[in-house]
Amino acid sequence: MTATTTAPLTAGTTRSARGPSPRLRAWATRAPLLPALIFMIAVTQLPFVATLVISFFDWNALYPKARHFTGIDNYRQVLTDADLRHSVWTTVLLTVAVVLASLVLGLLLALLLDRRFRGRGIVRTLLIAPFLVVPVAAALLWKHVLYNPEYGLFNGLLHYVGGPQPDWVSNTPLLAVEASLVWQWTPFMMLILLAGLQSRDQQQIEAARVDGAGDWQIFVHLTLPHLRRYLELGALLGSIYIVQNFDAVFTITSGGLGTANLPYTVYQSFYQAHENGLASAAGVLVVIGSIVIATFALRVVSSLFREEVSRA
Repeated sequence: MTATTTAPLTAGTTRSARGPSPRLRAWATRAPLLPALIFMIAVTQLPFVATLVISFFDWNALYPKARHFTGIDNYRQVLTDADLRHSVWTTVLLTVAVVLASLVLGLLLALLLDRRFRGRGIVRTLLIAPFLVVPVAAALLWKHVLYNPEYGLFNGLLHYVGGPQPDWVSNTPLLAVEASLVWQWTPFMMLILLAGLQSRDQQQIEAARVDGAGDWQIFVHLTLPHLRRYLELGALLGSIYIVQNFDAVFTITSGGLGTANLPYTVYQSFYQAHENGLASAAGVLVVIGSIVIATFALRVVSSLFREEVSRA
């Protein structure tokens, strides 16, 4: 009897000496993250589920008692309505133009900052500054300080050289929105591409120079292939934001003159037409498009990490 009772005591003592089980330790490690997870679900996922449910209803806020289930009719209307299709096309055009222009300008600025020159730190800080400006403030800056036909900087410079005095927002509305977004997103692209330039293998570049390669040949055959992943990452991250951009369109043109993109159309449907169901369906489509782009962005980021790990 004595030996039988001693064995479990010894095993229990050994188990307690070892500490808590791995499963308990894992839960103890994750426990501090639970409040953040609960907050994220409450703030992001629950509203999205509510939006998804509302998107299947014909629901006008002015007539709340007349709402009824319509299935996918709202989605069919979003995809077939001429105005909504035009807003989708405007969104695509705006995104492509801003992302491509920002990438090209960001690459040129990154190549400039990759060289050593006096005052490089000050120049880098000044070039990053536009990205740190609040989007609404940036749009107001472009609308009133630069575009205004009476006291704007652009027309002031044209008046100084005897040029015309155009109304920039009225004459070129979409280009006006694109220019403000390019100005704000070029520093972001510049930082990503500058990080890519500074991660190049310098020994490989020196070897190419020894073999007689010029700057253009090094750029085309070594630098650009190395920057491919960084260009993809910048394009995808920029697209995620531009697809959802509302501030510049609302502030500069108020969605008029053919500049209404899909987020602004959602705003019009919800806050002006009070069509909750239709606005929710359009919003769900915007989220789905953003998720698709974000999925590609995450794959590019993971491939960059794998390349860095394999190189190390």
